[in-house]
Formats: sequence, structure tokens, C-alpha cells
Amino acid sequence: MSETELAEAASVTSVFARLAPADKEHIIRALQSGDALHRTGHVTGFMGDGINDAPALKAADVGISVDSAVDIAKESSDIILLENSLLILEQGVLEGRRVFGNIIKYIKMAASSNFGNMFSVVGASRVPAFLPMLRSIQVLTNNLLYDFSQTAIPTDEVDADWLTKPRQWTIGEIQRFILFIGPISSIFDYLTFFIMLYVFNSWHNPALFHTGWFVESLFTQTLIIHVIRTNKIPFIQSRASWPLIVTSVIIVSVGAWLTVSPLAGTLGFVPLPSLYWLLLAIMLLGYVILTQVIKTWFFHRFGE
Repeated sequence: MSETELAEAASVTSVFARLAPADKEHIIRALQSGDALHRTGHVTGFMGDGINDAPALKAADVGISVDSAVDIAKESSDIILLENSLLILEQGVLEGRRVFGNIIKYIKMAASSNFGNMFSVVGASRVPAFLPMLRSIQVLTNNLLYDFSQTAIPTDEVDADWLTKPRQWTIGEIQRFILFIGPISSIFDYLTFFIMLYVFNSWHNPALFHTGWFVESLFTQTLIIHVIRTNKIPFIQSRASWPLIVTSVIIVSVGAWLTVSPLAGTLGFVPLPSLYWLLLAIMLLGYVILTQVIKTWFFHRFGE
């Protein structure tokens, strides 16, 4: 067979028999290149344990061998099965998809949050006569607490529909997600600025302004983890793992405590009025609802 004929045959044939070692490799290459009509290449796996399987194991996208195979076969493989069960492969695929899903979650969370904060800091620095966070220790503390809130993401489960098919690394989709979701946090940041300046009259009390935005920024960044982590309705249709939930609660509690703790003076914080916490709760509810609406529209418009 010519390469074209072999590619067409490989796409419709289930069994090839009595093959030379080179023939196995040629079939693997043919499956990877696709048939002449559709030109749709396949991700191929090959399982073997003998010397004559080595070329095909090397050529395949995933070479699979067993612990009792000859050395050259094991050296040419990507996966070596230590147990006599192919279900190990299924478990590995599902675990890989789960890990990849959590990686995507983290990138979307961190990038969209930082993208929104960039707009907030730039815009706010031009309105009042002081910076949104005057001390670098406030920024560092905010980032440190937010980073801690994400350390439990590897323990999180992913939605079942995410595991049904392989996912690709689509930087364009991630970029669009950041552009649509990131600025939402800036809306509520600017609302916080307005409240701190015109409701609590912090024009002449920069410490109160800094404290109010520190708390709002930390709360919204931590809360949004639970919205972005799923394509479904958070807390109702999909709930985060208990370690992630507990970590989030601890972080926002620490953030609130810092404003009245013995460290408040060192960090430049002052106690917040009782009305602030009520307004914060309303803003957090609005933030979740708006983000969920935009996220649902985004996935409907661009796909998962």
C-alpha cells in the first residue's frame, strides 16, 4: 500500500494481522496523519511488550507496556502497567482531566482577578487624593491571603461533564474569559470607593478607605473562586470540596479580624462601621449574581 492507501485503510480497518515491526509503525503514522478524505489525525496509543513492538511504541502518542516486558519495550513506552488491569488507564485519564480542569480554574481565577484589580487601582488612584492602598504591606497581605485561599484548589473536584471528553489548552478562550469576567470586579471596587468616600466620608480618613477596600477586595476575590470553579450555579448545582470551602472561610475571617486585631495599627487598618458590613454583604450578593449571569452567557456564546 502507498501511504495514502494505508491512511484510508487504517481509518476503516479494525484488525491488521501478520505485521512486520515496521508495518506497525507505519499504521501508527497513518492513523496520526488521518485519511485522505477528512485529513483528521488521531491521538494514538499502542500497547506492546516485545522487541518488535519498540518502533510502534516510540511512534505512538502514548506507548503502553507492562512491567514484565523486555527492556527496549519499557524504555520506548510512556506508561508501564504494574497491575494486570486496563482500568488503570481509565483512572489515569480521568485523573489527568481532573488535574487539567483545576489548573484551568486557577489560571482563570488568578488572571481575571488581577486583570480587574489593575483597572481598580489605576482608576482609583486618579480620583481621591491618596492611593487605594497606601502601604505596600497592605497589598502584600491581600495577595498572601488570596494565595492561601487558592492552595486547596488541587483538592477540588471538577464537574462530571468536564470529564466526558478531552479538553484542549485554548489560550484564546482563556483570554476572552479574562476580558469578560475580570472587569466585573472593578465595578464593585468602584462601588466600594464611592461608598467609602461619600457614605463614610473617608476623604479625610485615608486609613478607613484603605481598610474598606482591603476587606472588599479580599472577600470578592475569595468568593469568586467558587463562581469561576464551575460552569454551573455555584453552591447549588456544584459545590467546592470541603478543604476549599474551609480555606475560603478561614481567609475571609482572618481578613476581617485583621481590621480590629493588634496588627491593625501596623497594617494601617482601622475598625469599619457596622453599616459597612451590611453594604458589603449586599455587594457580594450582587457580585455573585452578575458574575454568574455573565459567565452563563459567555459559555452559551463561546462554549465551554
